Amino acid sequence: MARGKPAGLRLETAERGQSEFQQSSLDDLLSLDHRARQVWDYVERLDLGVLYSRVRTTVQSTGRPAIDPAILMSLWLYGTLEGVRSARLLDRLCKSDAPYRWLCGGVSVNYHTLSDFRSEAGPVLDDLLSRSMVGLIASGLVDVQSVAVDGLRVRASAGSGSFRSGERLAELYGAAKEAVDQLRAEVEDDPGSAERRTKARRQAVAEDRLRRLDEAVQAHAEAEDRREEADREQRRKKPRDDKPARASTSDPQARVMKMGDGGYRPAYNVQITTAAEGAHIIGVSVADQGTDYGLLKPAVAEVRRRYGIKPRRTLADGGYYSKADIEALHAEGIELFCPLPKKGKGDPAAPRRGDKAGTIAWRRRMASEQGQAIYKRRFATERPHADMRNRGLQRLLVRGAEKVKAVVLWHAHAFNFLQFKRLAWV
Repeated sequence: MARGKPAGLRLETAERGQSEFQQSSLDDLLSLDHRARQVWDYVERLDLGVLYSRVRTTVQSTGRPAIDPAILMSLWLYGTLEGVRSARLLDRLCKSDAPYRWLCGGVSVNYHTLSDFRSEAGPVLDDLLSRSMVGLIASGLVDVQSVAVDGLRVRASAGSGSFRSGERLAELYGAAKEAVDQLRAEVEDDPGSAERRTKARRQAVAEDRLRRLDEAVQAHAEAEDRREEADREQRRKKPRDDKPARASTSDPQARVMKMGDGGYRPAYNVQITTAAEGAHIIGVSVADQGTDYGLLKPAVAEVRRRYGIKPRRTLADGGYYSKADIEALHAEGIELFCPLPKKGKGDPAAPRRGDKAGTIAWRRRMASEQGQAIYKRRFATERPHADMRNRGLQRLLVRGAEKVKAVVLWHAHAFNFLQFKRLAWV
């Protein structure tokens, strides 16, 4: 009891030592309109046949039964909506918070199972993204005739000090390979030694480091090839005066990119394609280049691959400006709405030397009032980016492009889930 209580007061105070008998179920913990119930209803309507086909426990087999994939799917979808980024945090919430306990339904989960499911469900989520939108597109609720493409740079898990030059990577790789060969020889020479298990663990760690260094060497070679290709496209006569290409030893697929605040940090360039009307996410990909230059054509190809539909209009910001992409889209009959470059003298809408038919048509289109009005619709499609940021997509906790794409797909499904709710309400 707090100090300062005068005598003679009648108060109801906390009594936590009294034994009580409470008869209730998990279903009594949540209101009928709780978001966790809506997430579960949504997951129950999904086709999770691919996940169920991976389960090996049957009524004829022995051992502990597997966890229902629908439970894991609903936990991560609800957790993403609530801004949960860590599998360990989600594990703790499943033991303490009512919505997560309700979703578990008495099934025990652990952080290792949750972490593995989040990363391994990437291909399934990618397929579900396509199949969940096909019906809406066919019914006319989602229009993909006009699509918007934009990039979102997300801070990678790699440290800034993990990037090494090509020469240093070659030295580290040689030393790691020598260490692995030595440990492997020690284990084979004395298989009955009591320290065999310890040496085997050391060998596994060394082999993992060797694998990451090998990936870093390959990533450095790809970066060098990309630089040479860019030099040929831009017809550089003098060598670059910037720093040599480097690769990370902890996350080889990450690249140092310029972020929204002007700083340079290891990151991934997440490409998100949305429907211009309604801002539904219809495509997700992960790139390892710091700019959006040259990524417009692959984004349009992704829409065609997923839905078998060619959009009539594509909206993008100035970072996607590429004459090659403009001509490629023009050849397919796709109108591009991208702002005119402000660099250089003269009227940016006037044709330049070397402009082809697609570039000339694009300049005229963007110089008109109608073209500017259509381009302004692109800003509404940036809402998915803000939603992902607000739900915790600030810095990644996983490494590798495949796992990064899986995390982004969880956020894409969470955003589309809210969009589907709005469509159902309408």
